[in-house]
Order: sequence, then C-alpha cells, then structure tokens
Amino acid sequence: MELHVHTFDLPLKHTFTITHESRDVQPTLIVELTWHGKSGFGEATETPYYGVTMEKMISQLESIRSFLPSDILPHPNDFWKMMSKYLLDDHPFALCALDVAYWDLWGKTHDKALHQLWGLDISQNPITDYTIGMDTIDVMVSKMKEMPFPLYKIKLGTNQDIEIIEALRKETDAVFRVDANTAWTVEQTLEFAPKLKALGVEFIEQPLKADNWEGMKRLKKESVLPIIADESCIIESDVAQCAEYFHGINIKLMKCGGITPALRMIQQGRNLGLKIMVGCMTESTIGCSAIAQLLPLLDYVDMDGCLLVEDKISQGIRIDFGHVIYAKEGGTGAKLIQHG
Repeated sequence: MELHVHTFDLPLKHTFTITHESRDVQPTLIVELTWHGKSGFGEATETPYYGVTMEKMISQLESIRSFLPSDILPHPNDFWKMMSKYLLDDHPFALCALDVAYWDLWGKTHDKALHQLWGLDISQNPITDYTIGMDTIDVMVSKMKEMPFPLYKIKLGTNQDIEIIEALRKETDAVFRVDANTAWTVEQTLEFAPKLKALGVEFIEQPLKADNWEGMKRLKKESVLPIIADESCIIESDVAQCAEYFHGINIKLMKCGGITPALRMIQQGRNLGLKIMVGCMTESTIGCSAIAQLLPLLDYVDMDGCLLVEDKISQGIRIDFGHVIYAKEGGTGAKLIQHG
C-alpha cells in the first residue's frame, strides 16, 4: 500500500466568520491510499482552534508509513485500531483522513458504496442545511438570497442575534437552525429560545462554553428548543456525558478520528436516546462524500462545506437543494482531480 499526501488552499466563496475566527482560505490535506491500481481518499483541514496544522498532520502521517498493510487488506475496523495506536491522541484529524481514505479504498475494492456495504436504505435521507456565517445583517441576507435553500444553519454570537434571525425570516420560509459556537450565557439562551422558536428555528447548537456542564444541565430542562452538543462532543468518551446535558450531539469525523469511531458514536448516541447529527468543516467534496455515506443513520446533517469553498480539486457527491446525489463509484465515491 502506498500513501500519498496532497495539500491545497481552498478559497472560500465568502469570508467565513464564527465566534472563534474568520478566514478567506481553508488549507486542507488529502490522504490518498493506493492498492493494486485503486485509490481511496480522505481529508483533514487545518484548524487552528484545535491546534491542528498542516505540518503537524503531515508529520503524523509520515510516522506511520512503515505500519501500512503490505500483503492483505484488513477490515477497516482493524485498520483503524492499528493506526489509532499512533494517531489518536491530540485531536486526530490526520487519523480521520487516513481512516476515510481506507474506507473509500475498501469500498472501491469491493465495488460498492459504503452505504451499500453497510446495508443502509438511502431513500429517506435527511437533507443538509446551508450555513450563513456571521456578518452584517445586510451581508447575511445577501448570502442567503445567493443560495436559495430549504434549510439554513445561521452562525450567531453577535450583539444583534435576534435581529439577524428576524431579518432573515422576512426573506424565506426555510427552516432555520442556529449555532452560537459557545458565545451565549445560560440567561441569554433561555431568553432567546422562545423568540427563536417563534421565528421557525429547529434547534440551538452549542450555546455555552464546552465545559459549562451546570449551565447546560439547566438548559436541557428549561429550554423550549432542543440543545445540540458540538464543542462538548469531540470523541467517543464524550457521548455518554453529553446524554445527561443535551438533547442531541453533532459528530465531526475529523474531531473523532474518522468514520470508524463515528459509527460507534452514532450507535452509542442512539442507545442513549440522543438525536444524531453529523457536521462538516469547510472542506472539499472528498470530506463531504464520506459524510454522505452515513446519512441514513442520522436525524440531522450539516455537510455543506463543499458548497462554501471553491472546490476545483475533487469530485464525488453533489448537493441539489439540500438533497445529496451520490456518485456512481464505490467507497465514498470521491476522487481527486487536481494533485497538490
């Protein structure tokens, strides 16, 4: 098996702002695993908020070259177990790229999409939202008009959050979700929730700081809108704790280490009665094509990353008015069309 690492700077269609940062370019790393003429692809983005740099990920991946399979392909679960010994610690973005690439290769080797290998029914898939990053109200309205969609995720954490939703609501009948990215207090959330519900908001994602467990315990009891964990739910061990404080969890493949642990987190969350969401980073079609394989297992999905960037490097799934159209190839259906 050969490992190839490709790096790219993906231009964003608009400056993307959340409470943590603003950016115009998204550096991303693509892992390519080749085996007997077939290639599998996975992705991980540079994410300063989590201390993830391109240099760090490349160094991590170089360190495992000698441990890659050389004669037979182990099952992806066994491959992840082997690789996680070296890559799981310290925000395993590189492990995610490797794991997704291997699952993609596994599916292509068997000439089936991953959702087919897992025996999933894609006929009732949830649709994805489209994210509107923080900006002035006029700019946020113009971003929404530029991309007509049935479902929007609105980034909040400003001093005019309710005014933003009121202005956007005047322009569309679409369902809204809001994501405060840890910017609110308990009191703000409880004040905002009834107003947001009246404005057609479906749920609130991560309103409080990730470690404010007492505050979130109160919100779970008192909020009129469901509260979904994001920054509070990173890896597998977080799921059980989040079940006590949230109505649902948002799983990110890059944060948890790939498809393999995400599948376990989904099952664990279901067993605990949680609503299940999978979210994306600002990533290319390669990353979003992996998320698409999980759709039948989810209540909600946020996989619009490939719509937020100028993706000239990859192909795979397509998104039509929130609905995912799968590629014909096996695995995740992703492929790299420009090499970096």
